[in-house]
Amino acid sequence: MSTNILLLCGGDGSEHDISLLSAKFIEEQLKKTPEFSVTKAVIHNHKFIVDDNKNGIFLGDNIFSVAGKEIKIDCVVPCIHGIPGETGDIQSFLEIHNIPYIGCKAEASRYCFNKITTKLYLDALGIPNSPYAIIPLKNDNYKEEALAFFDKYQDIYVKAASQGSSVGCYHVTKRDDVWDCIAEAFQFSSEVILEKNIIHRELEVAAYEIDGELKLSRPGEIIIPDNKFYTFDEKYSKDSGTITTVTPENLSEDDIRTIQELARRAFVGLKLRDLSRIDFFLSKEDGILINEINTFPGATPISMFPKMLEHNGDVMSDFLAKAVRKAIAEQSK
Repeated sequence: MSTNILLLCGGDGSEHDISLLSAKFIEEQLKKTPEFSVTKAVIHNHKFIVDDNKNGIFLGDNIFSVAGKEIKIDCVVPCIHGIPGETGDIQSFLEIHNIPYIGCKAEASRYCFNKITTKLYLDALGIPNSPYAIIPLKNDNYKEEALAFFDKYQDIYVKAASQGSSVGCYHVTKRDDVWDCIAEAFQFSSEVILEKNIIHRELEVAAYEIDGELKLSRPGEIIIPDNKFYTFDEKYSKDSGTITTVTPENLSEDDIRTIQELARRAFVGLKLRDLSRIDFFLSKEDGILINEINTFPGATPISMFPKMLEHNGDVMSDFLAKAVRKAIAEQSK
């Protein structure tokens, strides 16, 4: 009996095209399971656009009209980086209509996409992260707080609180630039966060569930060229000088165990589900810190999650198949 899967990709944010690349890989992996029938739809301007550029329509009772054909969907794979996937919007829609889907639920997605709520949760869980200041409003009171934060650290990042892939992020080393960068960041988000710049190695862990077990990969590493900020272009440009590896050098077993334990605590404490990529800073001055949590990791040719999962001894197609079957089984209870 065929299992009908709706693979959603694209989205309305800056990562639309990256999501399409990830979806291509995810589709290839899903199709390795013989009973899976995969229909791909692109989210754009709040609409479902199917492969022939016609709009897909949700008819209710798990039925989507795709290119004039009605398909009863058994499970959705929301491969959307950024808005509206990692913001929890798609998950809320699916939950309201009792449609099974894989990945983190709406609340966890929303909290992890917002850098402020992520840090507040990490603090509550006792998980170390970089020093920060919250700028919820663009007024003189918070301007004074922002300048005081800069005066304390002298080298900071200004970040739009609810954006992905380094959008609305600014490296600030001059006091006169602080408030101008905050004003820019407010164009991308209704809240802004300031963070101390950490001199670090950038490490990542794949955290995922198979057969009811939370599995944690050994850390991979993102090696960024000297004096470069890991911008959107640096992440995805063909001219990027960034190197990735699943076998970092000079990483002690104690550090690896600490990183994996912090990843486990974050996954459980933030109520993540199925899959996530948890990013760390390893710093001589500040120790091991969680930087951010990605609730639907990329699966492009340069993405780390599939590489770390495979290096951990698992198979991406098997992982996805089990996640789909689990979502359907849980919904039927």
